[in-house]
Amino acid sequence: MLYSSHFPGIIRIRISYVGRIDVEYISSVKAAEIMGVSKRRINYMCQHGEILGAVKEGYRWKIPKENLNVKVGTGNKKPLPVGISDYKRAVSEYYYVDKTGLICELLEHKPLVVLFTRPRRFGKSLNIDMLKTFFEKTKDDTSVYFEGTRVWCHEKYRKQQGKYPVVFFSFKDVKFDTWEETFLNLKLLIQSEYRRHGYLLDSERLSVSGKAFFQKMLSGEIENAIMPAMLGQLIEFLRIHYKEKVVVLIDEYDTPIQQGYIKGYYDQVINFMRNFLSGGLKDNTNLERAFMTGILRVAKESIFSGLNNLNVNSILEERYNSYFGFTEAEVKKILKDYGYGDKISLVKEWYDGYHFGGVEVYNPWSVLSFVDANGRIQAYWQATGSNSIISEILENASEEAIENLYLLLEDNRVGTYIDTAVVYPEIKSNPASIYSFLLMAGYLTVDDSNLLLDGNAYGNVYIPNKEVKVAYHKEIVAKLSSIITKGSAIALQQALISNDAKKLEMEMNRLLMAIVSFYDTATESFYHGMLLGLIALLDNYYEIESNREAGNGRYDIQLRPFDKKRTAYIIEIKASDSELQLEQEAEGAINQICDKQYYQKLKALKIKDIVGYGMAFYKKKCYVVSKKID
Repeated sequence: MLYSSHFPGIIRIRISYVGRIDVEYISSVKAAEIMGVSKRRINYMCQHGEILGAVKEGYRWKIPKENLNVKVGTGNKKPLPVGISDYKRAVSEYYYVDKTGLICELLEHKPLVVLFTRPRRFGKSLNIDMLKTFFEKTKDDTSVYFEGTRVWCHEKYRKQQGKYPVVFFSFKDVKFDTWEETFLNLKLLIQSEYRRHGYLLDSERLSVSGKAFFQKMLSGEIENAIMPAMLGQLIEFLRIHYKEKVVVLIDEYDTPIQQGYIKGYYDQVINFMRNFLSGGLKDNTNLERAFMTGILRVAKESIFSGLNNLNVNSILEERYNSYFGFTEAEVKKILKDYGYGDKISLVKEWYDGYHFGGVEVYNPWSVLSFVDANGRIQAYWQATGSNSIISEILENASEEAIENLYLLLEDNRVGTYIDTAVVYPEIKSNPASIYSFLLMAGYLTVDDSNLLLDGNAYGNVYIPNKEVKVAYHKEIVAKLSSIITKGSAIALQQALISNDAKKLEMEMNRLLMAIVSFYDTATESFYHGMLLGLIALLDNYYEIESNREAGNGRYDIQLRPFDKKRTAYIIEIKASDSELQLEQEAEGAINQICDKQYYQKLKALKIKDIVGYGMAFYKKKCYVVSKKID
């Protein structure tokens, strides 16, 4: 790519290959119109090399239209910010859903220290970087990234932009197997932030001893024992240099804590984080304000000991409730803008269902991924990180909790106390805490969360949508795989889709011999959930639905093929009181499918081949019958 940029009057062209000249230059005004930003921001991007090939003629910029990152085939819409946590890039180069109202509310309410707890991939990192871009005092004019946004509508907010020195840490990648590795990487992160503020070594306001201490930190000579105090020390240096209080931003503060719990160094990491946070945020007169994000509020170990200025904003709070995740209005606009407005019901079924402080919220990662993948439904969120919390619960849950888990998989709701200060060790010591864990982590949502009972939050929890249900199914399969082989699970699935009732019965009985010994009082809900988990791997070919209304009742499980040429399956499950009644119960299940016409919707969709399965269980025994439905 060649550009002429030094000789006035010469036409600037891009040569993509010999013999072809295909560049189209446009003005910054036109570029601003295409990208939906201000002309000033476009000029800023050109000046800082953020638009490839932009050249200046006199006082005007000429911009290659094709280098604006406009997504082809979507009505000239910009790319979607899937996985983008850099606010400047998101607002300049991508389709950005304006969340700057969060800044307005924070400036109005003036909390000193705020912890936002939300599930993963709900926009925490992008929002924390937005706060950094807004508050941080830099050489560059970063106000251009807020023009036209909600926060820029009032002068009192604009006066706060670019005013403060900022300390920023992200712990999202601190995931190591040992405490030694974790401490080393925490130390490197702290050194990196000191290095970002290396200009302090030239400050006329810092003392000679202060600069010497700063240099020791950069060179790694600081003793490990005082490493947790380095947050407070950096805040002090910045206050001295700028004569301005400091804003502190910490993203995903609890990632190393969760890793410590899983890998066995929980006490060490808790001790470090307690001293690190209290040393920087407790009674610190140099602090303007601090914002933290995480999934859980780790409170009972006194990690925030003495922080009486801490404001915890969980998914139950009404304040700031619409700034993490997408509201329904935002989702409708995205879908309309990209030509998927007719898919709102499908998107709602798969990615909606969360309730944050009374507001209905969609999973933003999944919505953006759906549009970016040309409207293809898939479980995007469960693939973005470990679902080890579900695995841990399955490992340690009581019989009652397992039973409730299967009730949840059948679209039922479970009433429970809700503790927003739940901690990791309680998974094993307090079985009731599992619902709070799953709620905070995004695997459950809650209604009636404002109902208080004896001063504690109490509500009905349930699985929010189909996407999350897929995560449960796959973790159940993973758990079962420690008991049975993957080959056995595949054999069972193959028997089901080949309409081989006797082979399915044989494989199921073999499976039950290994599993039900763990759950001697297995109920219909247990068998239902277990079977759902085992067939979850078929979700690439079938829409798997459970406990839905059809005909004159509600079927247990239905496998509706995406390709109408494939066979559809309806499964009715019965738990028998006696092994002698298994055959009778299985036949009754088949009759129920036919008598209540569970197949009506499938026939309405013009699916020709439909097979019904009646499955009856008694402890470690199963009896299966099948019937082709005409």
